[in-house]
Amino acid sequence: MANSISILIDRLRWEEKALYASAVDAGLKASLVDVKSHSMDISDRSSLPEDLRGSDVVLQRCISHYRGLYYSAVLEAFDYRVVNSFMTSMVSGNKLLTSLRLVKMGVPTPRTYVSFSDESALEFMERHGYPIVMKPIVGSWGRMVVKVDDKDDANTVVEFRRMIQDPTYQVYYLQEYVRRPPRDLRAVVVGDSVVAAEYRYQPPDDWRTNIARGGRAEPVKLDAGDAEIVLKAAEAVGGGVLGVDAMETEDGLLVHEVNSGVEFHGASRATGVDIAAKIVEYAREIIRK
Repeated sequence: MANSISILIDRLRWEEKALYASAVDAGLKASLVDVKSHSMDISDRSSLPEDLRGSDVVLQRCISHYRGLYYSAVLEAFDYRVVNSFMTSMVSGNKLLTSLRLVKMGVPTPRTYVSFSDESALEFMERHGYPIVMKPIVGSWGRMVVKVDDKDDANTVVEFRRMIQDPTYQVYYLQEYVRRPPRDLRAVVVGDSVVAAEYRYQPPDDWRTNIARGGRAEPVKLDAGDAEIVLKAAEAVGGGVLGVDAMETEDGLLVHEVNSGVEFHGASRATGVDIAAKIVEYAREIIRK
């Protein structure tokens, strides 16, 4: 019987279609499982969707951080092998937890600060000086990432966050603003290899480089030193299939984010690498172990 791979989704994107096609091409039995379409009894394995039963590896590809995270926890409780694991998804899906791991592992990263109230955040920013970057601890695509240029900006942003009914916004994650070229680096790590890397250039009207915000990409070949930093960052959050984002400085790369649910359509197009096939081959290696 063919080995089986399930792909968890809450919305079907280019990446998940490519993974499914690559799995079928590789001779695997493949299924797409919409996590929104069913409920499960956490004490009864038979309550899992039929397409999941007997899967050798599950690729967790949900857009929603919390859906993917807790679905992975349920599957791991039933002894499924999930990529990425609950622990990797939890750490890499939270910028503060990621930064703590990067610092502990000695990975170069921007100076990062945390405050736990509006007042302490405002006091710290005034004392630290501007500009400074404020990010939500959970989020993607550059949403709610703000460069705070002065005291007026700080007061406005804090007032806005105060109105958001989400307790994570009462954790103020603040990073030094790193002056750099108008681009950053995105590297895609699969297991213990950097399979593709690209420069992402910021659009003319935005300081962020996210492709989702209109940035453009071009391929880059990492030297051995930069590849080592990228792989160490992936290892710091637990390893698996990850996107590592870094900035160039005079002293070398600074890793500022590690993404668990990495989107790789742009990187595949920019580099010509079949990243989906690399991920499926990694899944097959897990099955063989």
